[in-house]
Amino acid sequence: MSPPSRRLQTKPVITCLKTFLISYSLIFWFTGVILLAVGVWGKVSLEAYISLASEESTNAPYVLIGTGATIVIFGLFGCFATCRGSPWMLKLYAMFLTLVFLAELVAGVSGFIFRHEIKAKLGTAYKNAVKSYNNTDTSSTAVDAIQRTLHCCGVKNYTDWSETAYFKDNGIPASCCKPSANCSPENLKDMDKAGKEVYRTGCFALVTTVMEGNLGIIAGISFGIAFFQLIGIFLACCLSRYITNNQYEMV
Repeated sequence: MSPPSRRLQTKPVITCLKTFLISYSLIFWFTGVILLAVGVWGKVSLEAYISLASEESTNAPYVLIGTGATIVIFGLFGCFATCRGSPWMLKLYAMFLTLVFLAELVAGVSGFIFRHEIKAKLGTAYKNAVKSYNNTDTSSTAVDAIQRTLHCCGVKNYTDWSETAYFKDNGIPASCCKPSANCSPENLKDMDKAGKEVYRTGCFALVTTVMEGNLGIIAGISFGIAFFQLIGIFLACCLSRYITNNQYEMV
């Protein structure tokens, strides 16, 4: 057994470590809420873009949602383990933080890599979606959502629709129309008249910019929170070691 004087010297250290770890665990819990919110935001805001290229889509939003929900639970567990002063609970907490660190790192790298590859992949998918547009399938719904949201029309411009089978029967899709425009079926079938009623800017450049920017935000937040876990791993391991080596027990 350690001398009483030594145990008295280590008590302030352990108390200090516990205070820091509890504070960290509360912040950790809050980052879980942030990750959960960012994952849901990424899933909702990027849904139209991801649905255009389902085979090429990123799993980063889903990873963030799952990781965020798990962090919320284990953040509370970290507070409980610290208050109990249980070495095995603290080691389990440190192990979990390590897994979270790796998961968030993978999500961040995934989003970062996808951000640089999105232009070619999504460009091809969007061109194919415009070419096969029929106003009923999932890709057509995504095209409509993008054109309404970004106030654009076609790939490079609105004239791209003239080369599609849909235009021959129905004209340019109504999702290209400006809010105050007179988009009658007759006007939408006439390319010259439609040019005054629809958005003239193409969607390709806008889509890639929005997608790259949003995935960049997801990757940046993932990297930032991932490296934050290293602090918790260090504190949990140190506290567990001090409690074990000095046979410290909570009253």
